[in-house]
Parts: sequence; structure tokens; C-alpha cells
Amino acid sequence: MIDPLDLERTSMEIGAHLARLELTASDPAALAGFYARTFGFAVSHQGDAHVCRAPERELVLRPGKGGQLHLACFRFDSAAALHAHRAQLQARGVALQEVGESAHTVLDPEGRRIRFEHGPAAPAASTADGLPSARLQHFAVRTPDPAALLAFYTEQLGFVLSDRVRDEAGAITAAFLRTDAEHHAMAIFRAPLARFDHFSCEAQDWAALRDWADHMADAGFPLAWGVGRHGPGNDTFFMLKDMDGNMAEISAELEVCEPGRAVGEWPHQPSTLNRWGVRIMRS
Repeated sequence: MIDPLDLERTSMEIGAHLARLELTASDPAALAGFYARTFGFAVSHQGDAHVCRAPERELVLRPGKGGQLHLACFRFDSAAALHAHRAQLQARGVALQEVGESAHTVLDPEGRRIRFEHGPAAPAASTADGLPSARLQHFAVRTPDPAALLAFYTEQLGFVLSDRVRDEAGAITAAFLRTDAEHHAMAIFRAPLARFDHFSCEAQDWAALRDWADHMADAGFPLAWGVGRHGPGNDTFFMLKDMDGNMAEISAELEVCEPGRAVGEWPHQPSTLNRWGVRIMRS
């Protein structure tokens, strides 16, 4: 049995991985079509939601204001790990919703639903012929108050800070948080308005990222950013932009963190976000 206090004492990762994202979309059908053609999703319907699935990645699109994260789901490998995490949240006084034997949900300070569960992944349809594997790996949000959001995810939910970016005044402009050994499962960016920023699917290696870029070109979708290399995480990447303004990333060779890795400190400057070339600054 996992001791619920172990993670508190050692600040170790909670041991969950990102399994599913749900976004609100201004036109779910059109957005699902975009992701079917670009990311190779098979699309099905559950009520008014469009469910986009492929091996190791799942994206649900619900009617609503475009560019907002409705839910992020993290999966534990065992019921014991899930229940240990639940005990930690209860000890910290975190309000839980949708509590059941195999899941619990919390709301972050800006109203996003963060769900934790255990159990097998839903069956996925095959990707389009010839596409390399790409595992849903992390997501990012924008917020006017990154320090408050960072405090919630680390102090309340138990995420671990890998790297942070500060401006000349010392204010946090970006933070990268991990839930397992991979450098980040979530990123937070300072911006004028709270909204979804991007999701990322991790390709096997640099050659697979190249093949994904060739696929986007063949499908007629130009890259919005990259190919480049991030500073925090040291991964290579490219991004597309969808019709709701969300970014969708293919990345490769993300840093794997040793236990107890020191928090990295980065300056708020363009080369932090892309060491190779063009940069997108959120603030």
C-alpha cells in the first residue's frame, strides 16, 4: 500500500500521466474534422460531443466558447496510487467532486476540471495509414495570474515544478510542471486572458517528428511555429493552429527528470521558448 504522506515528505511526482483532454469548441464538427486530417484521429459521437481517438491520444470536443479547457484527465496505473493521491488532497482540504471508486475531480482557481482516475484506456481506432505514433503528453494554459495557478497545482494537487521563467521584475511568466519523470505534463503561461494554449503529442524521436511534419505538408496544413527547440524541456517541436486559436504540437525527445532535480530558472526572453528561431511570446 502506498503511504499517502510519502509524496508530501519527498516532493516526488504523483505518478500519473495525461490521458485525455476535453475542450469547448465554437464548431465541434469542424474542429474534429481538422484534427482527423492533421493528427489522424478517428471521430465518433457521444451526445453532442465529438470524440477524437487514436492510439495513446484522446481529445473530446464539446459545444461552447472556443479555446477553453473543459477537462484534463490524468490516469494512475493503480487504484492504490489514485487513493493515495485522494488522501493527500483531502489532508490539504482540497474540495473533491465526482468522487468514486475509480476517479475524483477538482476545480482549479479558474474553473477548469482536473480529473484523476485509474483503469485501462478506452479502445482507440487505428490512426491513418503511415502515421508514426504520437502519445498525448502535455497541455498548457494561459492565465493573467500564473503565480496563483502555479501555487494551486503544486501545493494543492502535488504537481512538481521543473522549470520557471521570470521577467526582469522577478514575476513568473511561465512554469512547467511534471506528474511523472517527464519534464512537464502541464505548462502555465502569463497572458492577458485565461484560455487554453496548446496540447502536445510526443513522437518517438526526431525522425518521427520529421515524418509528422511531412504529413502536415502533404495534408495541406502549414506549420504555425517551428520546427524548433524549446529551452525548458529541451524538446524539438512544431505546432499547428486550429480555428479556435488553440495550438497543437508534435514534440520529441522531451527531457526525463532525475528524482529530486533542481528547479530550472530561465529569463523571460524569446530564446527561452525557441532556441532555434521564431518565437511566440504570450506576454
